[in-house]
Amino acid sequence: MPELPEVETVRRGLNQLTLNQEITGGDVLLDRTIAYPFSVGEFVNGIEKNAIATWHRRGKYLLAELSSSSGWLGVHLRMTGQLLWLHRDEPLHKHTRVRLFFGDQQELRFVDQRTFGKIWWVPPGVAVESIITGLAKLAVDPFSPEFTVEYLASKLQNRRRPIKTALLDQSVVAGLGNIYADEALFKSGILPETLCIDLQLKQIELLRTAIIQVLETSIEAGGTTFSNFLNVKGTNGNYGGIAWVYNRAGEPCRVCGTSIQRIRLAGRSSHFCSQCQTLRGVRRRD
Repeated sequence: MPELPEVETVRRGLNQLTLNQEITGGDVLLDRTIAYPFSVGEFVNGIEKNAIATWHRRGKYLLAELSSSSGWLGVHLRMTGQLLWLHRDEPLHKHTRVRLFFGDQQELRFVDQRTFGKIWWVPPGVAVESIITGLAKLAVDPFSPEFTVEYLASKLQNRRRPIKTALLDQSVVAGLGNIYADEALFKSGILPETLCIDLQLKQIELLRTAIIQVLETSIEAGGTTFSNFLNVKGTNGNYGGIAWVYNRAGEPCRVCGTSIQRIRLAGRSSHFCSQCQTLRGVRRRD
Protein backbone atom coordinates (compact mmCIF):
# COMPACT_ATOMS: atom_id res chain seq x y z
CA MET A 1 0.00 0.00 0.00
CA PRO A 2 1.35 3.46 -0.82
CA GLU A 3 2.51 5.19 2.35
CA LEU A 4 2.98 8.85 3.22
CA PRO A 5 5.97 9.51 0.88
CA GLU A 6 4.23 7.95 -2.12
CA VAL A 7 1.00 9.85 -1.47
CA GLU A 8 2.93 13.07 -0.89
CA THR A 9 4.80 12.50 -4.17
CA VAL A 10 1.47 12.15 -5.97
CA ARG A 11 0.09 15.26 -4.24
CA ARG A 12 3.00 17.38 -5.35
CA GLY A 13 2.71 16.11 -8.91
CA LEU A 14 -1.01 16.85 -8.98
CA ASN A 15 -0.42 20.38 -7.73
CA GLN A 16 2.04 20.92 -10.57
CA LEU A 17 -0.23 19.60 -13.31
CA THR A 18 -3.94 19.86 -12.52
CA LEU A 19 -4.65 23.15 -10.77
CA ASN A 20 -7.04 25.84 -12.01
CA GLN A 21 -8.21 23.76 -14.97
CA GLU A 22 -11.92 23.11 -15.35
CA ILE A 23 -13.13 19.53 -15.06
CA THR A 24 -15.17 19.19 -18.23
CA GLY A 25 -16.65 15.79 -17.44
CA GLY A 26 -15.98 12.31 -16.18
CA ASP A 27 -16.45 8.64 -16.88
CA VAL A 28 -16.81 6.03 -14.14
CA LEU A 29 -15.89 2.57 -15.41
CA LEU A 30 -16.29 0.79 -12.06
CA ASP A 31 -19.18 2.13 -9.99
CA ARG A 32 -17.96 0.83 -6.62
CA THR A 33 -14.84 2.98 -6.85
CA ILE A 34 -17.07 5.95 -6.02
CA ALA A 35 -17.62 5.80 -2.26
CA TYR A 36 -19.81 8.93 -2.18
CA PRO A 37 -22.27 9.98 -3.43
CA PHE A 38 -23.91 6.65 -4.14
CA SER A 39 -25.11 7.84 -7.53
CA VAL A 40 -22.37 7.91 -10.17
CA GLY A 41 -24.33 10.55 -12.06
CA GLU A 42 -24.45 12.76 -8.98
CA PHE A 43 -20.69 12.34 -8.54
CA VAL A 44 -19.94 13.45 -12.11
CA ASN A 45 -22.42 16.33 -11.93
CA GLY A 46 -20.94 17.47 -8.63
CA ILE A 47 -17.37 17.85 -9.90
CA GLU A 48 -18.18 18.91 -13.46
CA LYS A 49 -17.44 22.55 -14.44
CA ASN A 50 -15.30 23.01 -11.33
CA ALA A 51 -11.55 23.46 -11.10
CA ILE A 52 -9.15 22.09 -8.51
CA ALA A 53 -7.84 24.91 -6.32
CA THR A 54 -5.24 22.80 -4.51
CA TRP A 55 -4.47 19.25 -3.37
CA HIS A 56 -3.91 18.43 0.30
CA ARG A 57 -2.71 15.25 2.00
CA ARG A 58 -3.96 13.91 5.32
CA GLY A 59 -2.22 10.69 6.26
CA LYS A 60 -2.61 8.53 3.16
CA TYR A 61 -5.66 10.42 1.86
CA LEU A 62 -5.55 12.94 -0.99
CA LEU A 63 -8.03 15.82 -0.78
CA ALA A 64 -8.64 18.24 -3.64
CA GLU A 65 -10.25 21.51 -2.70
CA LEU A 66 -12.58 22.52 -5.53
CA SER A 67 -12.83 26.13 -6.65
CA SER A 68 -15.75 28.43 -5.86
CA SER A 69 -16.51 26.50 -2.66
CA SER A 70 -17.79 23.55 -4.69
CA GLY A 71 -16.82 20.92 -2.16
CA TRP A 72 -13.99 18.43 -2.07
CA LEU A 73 -12.70 15.51 -4.13
CA GLY A 74 -11.18 12.78 -1.96
CA VAL A 75 -9.00 9.87 -3.06
CA HIS A 76 -7.52 6.91 -1.22
CA LEU A 77 -5.15 4.82 -3.34
CA ARG A 78 -5.29 1.83 -0.98
CA MET A 79 -3.13 -1.07 -2.25
CA THR A 80 -2.73 -0.55 -5.99
CA GLY A 81 -4.36 2.75 -6.89
CA GLN A 82 -2.65 5.14 -9.31
CA LEU A 83 -3.56 8.67 -10.41
CA LEU A 84 -2.10 9.30 -13.86
CA TRP A 85 -2.14 12.57 -15.83
CA LEU A 86 -2.44 11.54 -19.48
CA HIS A 87 -3.48 12.72 -22.92
CA ARG A 88 -6.93 11.44 -23.78
CA ASP A 89 -5.56 9.55 -26.79
CA GLU A 90 -3.48 7.29 -24.53
CA PRO A 91 -4.85 3.72 -24.69
CA LEU A 92 -6.95 2.77 -21.67
CA HIS A 93 -5.29 0.44 -19.20
CA LYS A 94 -7.57 -2.51 -18.48
CA HIS A 95 -7.66 -1.56 -14.79
CA THR A 96 -8.79 2.03 -15.40
CA ARG A 97 -11.69 2.75 -13.01
CA VAL A 98 -12.40 6.50 -13.25
CA ARG A 99 -11.55 9.20 -15.81
CA LEU A 100 -11.75 12.94 -15.13
CA PHE A 101 -11.58 15.10 -18.26
CA PHE A 102 -9.83 18.47 -18.52
CA GLY A 103 -9.05 20.89 -21.32
CA ASP A 104 -6.40 20.38 -24.02
CA GLN A 105 -7.43 16.72 -24.25
CA GLN A 106 -5.85 15.96 -20.86
CA GLU A 107 -7.36 13.65 -18.26
CA LEU A 108 -6.71 12.33 -14.78
CA ARG A 109 -7.16 8.56 -14.70
CA PHE A 110 -7.60 6.44 -11.61
CA VAL A 111 -6.11 3.00 -12.32
CA ASP A 112 -6.55 0.32 -9.66
CA GLN A 113 -5.80 -3.35 -10.21
CA ARG A 114 -7.09 -4.67 -6.87
CA THR A 115 -10.13 -2.32 -6.85
CA PHE A 116 -9.74 -1.37 -3.16
CA GLY A 117 -9.19 2.34 -3.91
CA LYS A 118 -11.96 4.85 -3.30
CA ILE A 119 -13.00 8.30 -4.54
CA TRP A 120 -15.43 10.71 -2.87
CA TRP A 121 -17.11 13.95 -3.81
CA VAL A 122 -18.00 15.88 -0.66
CA PRO A 123 -20.69 18.49 -1.44
CA PRO A 124 -20.18 22.13 -0.36
CA GLY A 125 -21.20 22.93 3.19
CA VAL A 126 -20.68 19.32 4.35
CA ALA A 127 -17.87 18.45 6.77
CA VAL A 128 -15.30 16.33 4.96
CA GLU A 129 -14.87 14.02 7.99
CA SER A 130 -18.59 13.24 7.99
CA ILE A 131 -18.27 11.68 4.51
CA ILE A 132 -14.69 10.40 4.51
CA THR A 133 -14.98 8.95 7.99
CA GLY A 134 -11.47 7.51 8.09
CA LEU A 135 -10.08 11.04 8.41
CA ALA A 136 -11.53 11.43 11.89
CA LYS A 137 -9.50 8.46 13.12
CA LEU A 138 -6.13 9.79 11.96
CA ALA A 139 -3.43 10.78 14.40
CA VAL A 140 -1.07 13.72 14.02
CA ASP A 141 0.93 13.91 10.78
CA PRO A 142 4.70 13.41 11.21
CA PHE A 143 5.33 16.80 9.55
CA SER A 144 2.92 18.62 11.83
CA PRO A 145 4.30 20.90 14.59
CA GLU A 146 2.14 18.83 16.93
CA PHE A 147 4.30 15.73 16.27
CA THR A 148 6.51 16.36 19.28
CA VAL A 149 8.48 13.99 21.48
CA GLU A 150 5.87 14.53 24.18
CA TYR A 151 3.06 13.66 21.79
CA LEU A 152 4.74 10.45 20.61
CA ALA A 153 5.60 9.46 24.17
CA SER A 154 1.96 9.88 25.20
CA LYS A 155 0.93 7.51 22.40
CA LEU A 156 3.56 4.86 23.18
CA GLN A 157 4.29 4.81 26.89
CA ASN A 158 2.36 2.31 29.00
CA ARG A 159 1.37 0.25 25.93
CA ARG A 160 2.31 -3.40 25.99
CA ARG A 161 2.69 -4.05 22.30
CA PRO A 162 5.70 -4.15 19.97
CA ILE A 163 6.84 -0.76 18.74
CA LYS A 164 6.66 -1.90 15.12
CA THR A 165 2.98 -2.78 15.53
CA ALA A 166 2.27 0.54 17.23
CA LEU A 167 3.86 2.53 14.41
CA LEU A 168 1.50 0.93 11.89
CA ASP A 169 -1.51 2.16 13.88
CA GLN A 170 -2.86 5.26 12.10
CA SER A 171 -4.20 6.54 15.42
CA VAL A 172 -0.58 6.76 16.64
CA VAL A 173 1.15 8.24 13.57
CA ALA A 174 -0.77 9.17 10.42
CA GLY A 175 0.61 7.94 7.11
CA LEU A 176 3.36 5.65 8.41
CA GLY A 177 3.34 2.07 7.09
CA ASN A 178 5.43 -1.06 6.93
CA ILE A 179 8.30 0.24 4.81
CA TYR A 180 9.09 3.40 6.73
CA ALA A 181 8.40 1.91 10.15
CA ASP A 182 11.20 -0.59 9.44
CA GLU A 183 13.45 2.19 8.19
CA ALA A 184 12.79 4.51 11.14
CA LEU A 185 13.40 1.74 13.67
CA PHE A 186 16.73 0.98 12.00
CA LYS A 187 17.74 4.65 12.06
CA SER A 188 16.84 4.92 15.74
CA GLY A 189 18.53 1.63 16.66
CA ILE A 190 15.38 0.03 18.10
CA LEU A 191 14.45 -3.60 17.51
CA PRO A 192 10.92 -4.04 16.09
CA GLU A 193 9.82 -6.44 18.86
CA THR A 194 10.63 -3.96 21.65
CA LEU A 195 7.54 -3.27 23.73
CA CYS A 196 6.40 0.34 23.78
CA ILE A 197 6.25 0.32 27.57
CA ASP A 198 9.99 -0.46 27.73
CA LEU A 199 11.10 2.54 25.66
CA GLN A 200 12.86 5.38 27.42
CA LEU A 201 12.15 8.99 26.54
CA LYS A 202 15.54 9.32 24.81
CA GLN A 203 14.70 6.39 22.54
CA ILE A 204 11.35 7.94 21.66
CA GLU A 205 13.15 11.17 20.82
CA LEU A 206 15.51 9.26 18.50
CA LEU A 207 12.55 7.49 16.92
CA ARG A 208 10.66 10.73 16.27
CA THR A 209 13.69 12.23 14.54
CA ALA A 210 14.24 9.07 12.50
CA ILE A 211 10.61 8.98 11.31
CA ILE A 212 10.85 12.52 9.96
CA GLN A 213 14.27 11.97 8.37
CA VAL A 214 13.28 8.73 6.64
CA LEU A 215 10.07 10.22 5.27
CA GLU A 216 11.89 13.32 3.99
CA THR A 217 14.53 11.19 2.27
CA SER A 218 11.91 9.02 0.60
CA ILE A 219 9.90 12.00 -0.63
CA GLU A 220 13.07 13.42 -2.19
CA ALA A 221 13.53 10.06 -3.95
CA GLY A 222 9.95 10.04 -5.24
CA GLY A 223 8.82 7.28 -2.88
CA THR A 224 9.38 3.54 -3.12
CA THR A 225 8.40 1.51 -6.18
CA PHE A 226 6.62 -1.61 -4.96
CA SER A 227 3.73 -3.51 -6.49
CA ASN A 228 2.66 -1.03 -9.17
CA PHE A 229 3.16 2.39 -7.59
CA LEU A 230 3.83 5.21 -10.08
CA ASN A 231 3.71 8.97 -9.73
CA VAL A 232 1.26 11.05 -11.78
CA LYS A 233 3.63 11.07 -14.75
CA GLY A 234 3.98 7.28 -14.67
CA THR A 235 7.50 7.32 -13.18
CA ASN A 236 8.88 4.90 -10.59
CA GLY A 237 10.10 5.96 -7.17
CA ASN A 238 13.77 5.48 -6.26
CA TYR A 239 13.82 5.02 -2.48
CA GLY A 240 13.95 1.22 -2.72
CA GLY A 241 17.49 1.42 -4.04
CA ILE A 242 18.75 3.21 -0.92
CA ALA A 243 16.59 1.58 1.77
CA TRP A 244 18.46 0.65 4.92
CA VAL A 245 16.65 -2.61 5.73
CA TYR A 246 13.25 -2.86 4.07
CA ASN A 247 12.99 -5.75 1.59
CA ARG A 248 16.72 -6.48 2.01
CA ALA A 249 16.54 -9.78 3.95
CA GLY A 250 19.80 -11.70 3.58
CA GLU A 251 21.68 -8.70 2.19
CA PRO A 252 24.51 -7.03 4.15
CA CYS A 253 23.69 -4.08 6.37
CA ARG A 254 24.82 -0.84 4.75
CA VAL A 255 26.46 0.18 8.06
CA CYS A 256 28.03 -2.92 9.62
CA GLY A 257 27.75 -5.66 6.98
CA THR A 258 25.64 -7.99 9.12
CA SER A 259 22.98 -9.92 7.21
CA ILE A 260 19.57 -8.20 7.38
CA GLN A 261 16.97 -10.37 9.10
CA ARG A 262 13.28 -10.69 8.36
CA ILE A 263 10.60 -11.84 10.84
CA ARG A 264 6.82 -11.89 10.94
CA LEU A 265 5.29 -9.58 13.49
CA ALA A 266 1.51 -9.26 13.82
CA GLY A 267 1.16 -10.72 10.34
CA ARG A 268 3.54 -8.23 8.71
CA SER A 269 7.15 -8.56 7.58
CA SER A 270 9.73 -6.72 9.67
CA HIS A 271 13.31 -6.17 8.53
CA PHE A 272 16.15 -5.24 10.88
CA CYS A 273 19.88 -5.47 11.60
CA SER A 274 20.63 -7.38 14.79
CA GLN A 275 23.90 -5.46 15.30
CA CYS A 276 22.79 -1.90 14.59
CA GLN A 277 19.41 -2.27 16.30
CA THR A 278 20.27 -3.17 19.87
CA LEU A 279 18.05 -0.80 21.86
CA ARG A 280 15.46 -2.91 23.62
CA GLY A 281 14.39 -0.42 26.26
CA VAL A 282 14.51 -0.99 29.99
CA ARG A 283 12.32 -3.88 31.09
CA ARG A 284 9.96 -2.74 33.81
CA ARG A 285 8.96 -4.92 36.71
CA ASP A 286 5.34 -4.88 37.77
